[in-house]
Amino acid sequence: MIELRTAAEIEQMRPAGAFVASVLTALREKAAVGVNLLELDELAHRMIRDAGATSCYIDYHPSFGAMPFGKVLCTSVNDAVLHGLPFDHVLRDGDLLSVDFAASVDGWVADSALSVVVGTPAPEDLRLIEATEVALERAVAAARVGARLGDIGAAIGGTAREYGFRVNTQFGGHGVGRTMHGDPHVPNDARPGKGMRLRPGLVIAIEPWFMAGTDALRTDADGWTLRSVDGSRGAHSEHTVAVTADGPVVLTAR
Repeated sequence: MIELRTAAEIEQMRPAGAFVASVLTALREKAAVGVNLLELDELAHRMIRDAGATSCYIDYHPSFGAMPFGKVLCTSVNDAVLHGLPFDHVLRDGDLLSVDFAASVDGWVADSALSVVVGTPAPEDLRLIEATEVALERAVAAARVGARLGDIGAAIGGTAREYGFRVNTQFGGHGVGRTMHGDPHVPNDARPGKGMRLRPGLVIAIEPWFMAGTDALRTDADGWTLRSVDGSRGAHSEHTVAVTADGPVVLTAR
């Protein structure tokens, strides 16, 4: 069921968005050569405890997950592109790291993701990250009252093709509110002018993610981490966005 939020409720969601943004900012600053993924997860866990927030991931167990997630971050490295389960891995020079984080503050959820290169960046990795960020910026701009879901998907898919990347449509954005994943599904590729019309009060996570050489995924042995089938690298950008009469509001702006 799609739920529309009042202006007052959107204001109540701002602390969750600000908290998620602050955690991702701290993680981006912490990520460096020699840092273990488990250290990043512990930093986020500590910030959750200090803020009195609640993790949306640690007990999460959807149908596609092998077991409850058990961590508070998704950390996807290089050819891991989504749902990366943090493990005992020390970041190396040139690693492409995507971090996805969602938390609840006072009963409201926000969800966001970013990608960075640790150490010395390869130009092709920076271009891949740029593509997701440009796609996100264009998709947010399309999230206006009277537009349609397909306009958001077209902005993302069109950007991917502009940069020469394919689009996987198995996973995309979603509604956000009292829970992390709700209706509607927000596609990462679609025809403009098609789909549900956007109304004031709709709050969605918009999350373009691209892989450099393929649009196909495989599931890692941990039962969670999704990797490109050809070993090419992936990048991921995401914001929680409220559709309002005054235009889109990025609740997780950093």
